[in-house]
Amino acid sequence: MTTSLDLGFDPNCLDAFLQQELPDLAGPMVLQRISGGQSNPTFFVSYDNRRLVLRKRPAGPVLPSAHAIDREHRVMSALAATGVPVPPMVLYHADEDVIGTAFYVMERVEGRVFDDCALPGIAPEERRSMYFAMADTLSALHRVDWRKAGLSDFGRPLNYFERQIDRWTRQWKSSKTRDLPDVERLIEWLPRHVPSGDSTAIAHGDFRIGNLMFHPTEPRVVAVLDWELSTLGHPLADLAYSALAWRLRPDEYMGMRGLDLDALGIPHEQDYIDRYGSEFGRVEPFHFAFALFRLTVIFEGIATRAKSGTATSENAGRVGELSEGFARRAIETLEMPK
Repeated sequence: MTTSLDLGFDPNCLDAFLQQELPDLAGPMVLQRISGGQSNPTFFVSYDNRRLVLRKRPAGPVLPSAHAIDREHRVMSALAATGVPVPPMVLYHADEDVIGTAFYVMERVEGRVFDDCALPGIAPEERRSMYFAMADTLSALHRVDWRKAGLSDFGRPLNYFERQIDRWTRQWKSSKTRDLPDVERLIEWLPRHVPSGDSTAIAHGDFRIGNLMFHPTEPRVVAVLDWELSTLGHPLADLAYSALAWRLRPDEYMGMRGLDLDALGIPHEQDYIDRYGSEFGRVEPFHFAFALFRLTVIFEGIATRAKSGTATSENAGRVGELSEGFARRAIETLEMPK
């Protein structure tokens, strides 16, 4: 039986709260922590007649604006009627009286989630279809009218890159655990090379194969997960981030660089980008460098939390060390000024 010490909160309090809010629940509550995440702790919450998922803020101090589960709940609620596949939301609880932090509960969607970009155990032709389904899903998200969806105040439209470079630069300075010359070069280079033109869309912020749930037997996306970093943003930032798998090695968190893509049936990077379309312009080296800079800062934050003891994954310390590699990949992407 899972104890409150294992969870960081008293499961009896959660059970009593859910029984009050959802009076149709039957049978005992079964709670299971979902492993593998680096951010907001997530749990399967099961009853005899209902299967739910709970996501909460981590305990302890967190970086400013991080772990905004209220935003996760809001954007998925707004997307429910748009055709973008998201889990149905059940409730949001902002107070800390039940489990010590704010949390939300959603319906559990059945399907397949892959941590490995190579999609092990999948037939080559299905892998191609799954990556194209990924591109189609991202394109569909970016075509949602965010005003009609009630998300006009979900972020600031226009000048996304300028604001984000400033934000992640400040985040770096507040969370870094060491000096990295590559990061300093990016901080100097990125603001001077923002591409002309601007677009605004609902940006997921962490759109990658591991945050997609596929149908149990078909190569289609049934749910987009982990909306913590979502905002109104530039769609090409989302696209470049989603394509980092082609530029990072398998040991670099989300990569498949160096794998035999043709043998695996996985489309090449340009095939994926072409499938997404060109409605918002052409993705450039800047977009990849920005995506890697942002990932560098995020992982440095994981390292910081590991040192303070509040990280949500047992391997957070090792994962945090990847930030140096991401910064190096960003520099490799660029033709830096002599």
